[in-house]
Amino acid sequence: MYTSFFGLHERPFAITPDPRYLYLSERYAEALAHLLYGIDESGGFMQLTGEVGTGKTTVVRTLLARVPQHADVAVILNPRVTPAEFLLSICEELGAAIGDADRHSVKQLVDALNRRLLSAHAEGRRVILIVDEAQQLSPAVLEHVRLLTNLETPTQKLLQIILIGQPELRELLGRNELRQLAQRVTGRYHLNPLSRSETRGYVRHRLRVAGASAEIFTARALNEVHRLSSGIPRVINVCCDRALLGAYTRETRKVTAGLVRRAAGEVYGRRFAAAWIGWLAAVIGALGLAAIAFSAWRVWPAKTRVAQTAAAAPLPHGATAAAGSAAYPAPRPAAAPRPTHASTMAPAVSVNALLQTTSAVGGGSAAYRSLFALWGAKLGDAADPCGQAARAGLACLQQRGSWAQVRMLDRPAILTLVGADGIVHRLLLTALGDREATLAIGTQPQTVPLDDLSRAWFGEFTVVWKPQLQPVRQLSIGMSGKDVRWLRRGLDALRGSADDPAQGDDYDRELAAAVRSFQRTHRLNVDGIAGPQTQAVLQGALREPKSPLLMPVASGGG
Repeated sequence: MYTSFFGLHERPFAITPDPRYLYLSERYAEALAHLLYGIDESGGFMQLTGEVGTGKTTVVRTLLARVPQHADVAVILNPRVTPAEFLLSICEELGAAIGDADRHSVKQLVDALNRRLLSAHAEGRRVILIVDEAQQLSPAVLEHVRLLTNLETPTQKLLQIILIGQPELRELLGRNELRQLAQRVTGRYHLNPLSRSETRGYVRHRLRVAGASAEIFTARALNEVHRLSSGIPRVINVCCDRALLGAYTRETRKVTAGLVRRAAGEVYGRRFAAAWIGWLAAVIGALGLAAIAFSAWRVWPAKTRVAQTAAAAPLPHGATAAAGSAAYPAPRPAAAPRPTHASTMAPAVSVNALLQTTSAVGGGSAAYRSLFALWGAKLGDAADPCGQAARAGLACLQQRGSWAQVRMLDRPAILTLVGADGIVHRLLLTALGDREATLAIGTQPQTVPLDDLSRAWFGEFTVVWKPQLQPVRQLSIGMSGKDVRWLRRGLDALRGSADDPAQGDDYDRELAAAVRSFQRTHRLNVDGIAGPQTQAVLQGALREPKSPLLMPVASGGG
């Protein structure tokens, strides 16, 4: 992947919540402070809301990491349950003792929870209940949530409840029948999307945490990230991750505004123009309206004078008013537009339409059968194509990466594609150009736009290659054998060096240095270890006979 290319030790924009990556902007720090205050103080509810993707779950994860040692926390992640199931989940989270006969009784569950809370209070401990996705709570469950705040001593409440949810939670608590619960909410906070400056800080912060030592996104690229994501962290992560992958594919170490727009287009499934184009269109529109208004202002008085003169002039003898109007003939009907060359051209094949018509779903046995045929082998066990490959003296290399890695391996590849309907397809890629790609579907190959194909492809692909020995093993310093000899001879051949029999079949430091040089040249992970990927790339670079290659696209932009 792109991590080693940019000098990162991990992907900085993974969408899984990770407290290490929490960017404490002013509003996020304030939200966290509200929740921590709610833990330290007694009674009532705390409410945190925010749009989808604004980072609520990340804030909760950070909160859990900072919970005081004297607090016990119960977290409910699936609130779409019955009142009895909800209470049972709380009791199980807090370790309250419940008999088998009491697991379906609301009264027995509340009594067990009350005993657990009193025990915690006697030990000087606080108990906090956090309910995520609380907008999905039913009114019946919410009423039981309200009743839980009645569990108290003469001086304080025994349970602090924090409700986390989307904006619909505010609407839910605004219902008249839930006003008693709403009155007990002692603290509310709503997470808004990041501002432009916060978006810039957010992106740079995550890159630094992942190990970046220099700026990767240009200033204009960061502005585009904010414009196209509307400041929503989850969308920022997805766009930035795709933009880094795009920069890696083009082997450029700077992410530009154009790469961000392309990445956003892949995320949203549509193209985005630069911001200045919108401003230019608005200016041109305003100037056009001004010109039309000025022209109308200049022409209108002249038309008025001509019309008045025509009305005052006497008509010729025998002429009618209708005939007299022929001096200003009505405009002729507009001619039908002449068809352009573009209208007669066959439209490009849509990848999504192609996926809807193909039967290559799930395991993609047809695609593997075609791939095996290119290697002169037959697919016998459609359920285990890679196992069948090993029995035929071949090996599968399953990868997740970019088009640059597909080109680097230079082999026909099985692409895992996801259609607009969410169905997974596996199709065989036989040719790859700069703007088009060819997929083998039955007996009729289909050439499709690469941009369109990229929207359905999320980087997963499989190639087949012919290893020196089976099973394939990872080669490193201290090992020896025929495969080490093949590795040494192959690297010598690429460098134009003669084979030295005296060096033998041992993997020494000199060979490790040659492997690192080869890996660096081919943009592989530089570790001096010849794993399956390094061996497969070497085999492709040697152009060994009877090895099918990834062809260039015969027509179009390739």
